[in-house]
Amino acid sequence: MAKFVISDPRARKAWQIEKDASFLYGKKIGDKFEGSLIGLAGYVLEITGGTDKDGFPMRADLEGTIRKKLLLSGGPGYRQRRKGVRRRKMVRGNTIAEDIAQINCKVIAYGDKPLEELLGKKENGKEKKDSAQ
Repeated sequence: MAKFVISDPRARKAWQIEKDASFLYGKKIGDKFEGSLIGLAGYVLEITGGTDKDGFPMRADLEGTIRKKLLLSGGPGYRQRRKGVRRRKMVRGNTIAEDIAQINCKVIAYGDKPLEELLGKKENGKEKKDSAQ
């Protein structure tokens, strides 16, 4: 089971769901897949990143499923505080494997029903309270 974080650029919201991710093994950051595989009929999603079971972030510029220490000056895995500072940090490759715990996706093609209806009223992993009550 993997956690999917689905971001909607139009609504500027994100939803979390847990589904089996075995159908994505071998796919890379930037690949697209049908939303019907995770219950979002009519939607097309793009993989934007993720983390492995130990919390190490995936990087688009590191090929494969390996974990490696890279000298980073910015981007996923390290945010520099001062200009010119680089750090050697552990990161994960750009390919999804069985030890990926979270997969970040964004919507690139919309279906007939809105995401709120398909995913329930959960937003960022918490139940959203109706303000009408």
